[in-house]
Amino acid sequence: MKKIALITSGGDSPGMNACIRSIVKTCLFYNIIPFGIYDGFQGMIDKRGVELGYSDVDNIIYRGGTILGTARCEEFRTAEGRQKAINFLKEESVDGLVVIGGDGSFTGAYTLGKEMSIPIIGIPGTIDNDIFGTDHTIGFDTALNTVVDAIDKIRDTASSHHRAFFIEVMGRDAGFIALNAAIASGAESVLIPEELTNIDKLVEEIKTQNKGRRSSIIIVAEGDDGGGAKEILEKVKPFLPNYDLRFSVLGHIQRGGSPSALDRIIATRMGSYSVELLIEGKSNCMIGVYGETLSTCSIESGIKEHAVPEQSKIDILKKLRTQ
Repeated sequence: MKKIALITSGGDSPGMNACIRSIVKTCLFYNIIPFGIYDGFQGMIDKRGVELGYSDVDNIIYRGGTILGTARCEEFRTAEGRQKAINFLKEESVDGLVVIGGDGSFTGAYTLGKEMSIPIIGIPGTIDNDIFGTDHTIGFDTALNTVVDAIDKIRDTASSHHRAFFIEVMGRDAGFIALNAAIASGAESVLIPEELTNIDKLVEEIKTQNKGRRSSIIIVAEGDDGGGAKEILEKVKPFLPNYDLRFSVLGHIQRGGSPSALDRIIATRMGSYSVELLIEGKSNCMIGVYGETLSTCSIESGIKEHAVPEQSKIDILKKLRTQ
């Protein structure tokens, strides 16, 4: 293992830079050349990469986003596009590849792994936390804290004006952010893709929860079957004529910001471990973390199995709503 390439792909997440830093420094420790490829799989096709050194990763551990950039790449979905990427890796004499990203990135890595002999290790970097095989993905903790901080601020104005706020958070296919934010912020209700939304039941919850309170917070995952925060508000509005209803979409603020200590630690550990796995001759596996322990599973399992929020967390919210 003389040269290891690394990419960040898909949506950016806080902690990606910490992971890049860890990979680069671990490579240099083992006298391996770290080769950063810009803008994910698109950069492979466009042949844009650079050898990285200590100075390239100085003081990036606290920065959000990714210094390597990321991009969607339709061309990579084609066999011709992937062949261009493979040719580039061969031309650069790359011996191993680390892919940091979410399920879409892992799907690309899995497909690429079947078409070339260069070993691949996947590191889960996504704020959605929707990757099977790990308790936490890089960026989830930071995004969750960003959301909770925003909800706390919205609660201040909601309480001042006796309002019910519908707050939309990210989570197109999974409700990890919404559910955990609901617990951490003391929200009255939460709507997630894993459960069908019953508007009549939601209306009754709002009426019950609002008795004796100055505010109500309803968190809505963007992928909820009932729609986003605005759509849900419009559906309940006819049944709550005397309520002051508002909605807020937090949007991409959830992706940015300096990574939390937890995300920095997880990213650093996963980055270093990915290099060691390649040195050991491992391939086509994804790194996960369970508690304090790093583990691996196949990249195929990471994309084909579906991660779902813990039922116990859903149950505790139901208990807290009981009057």
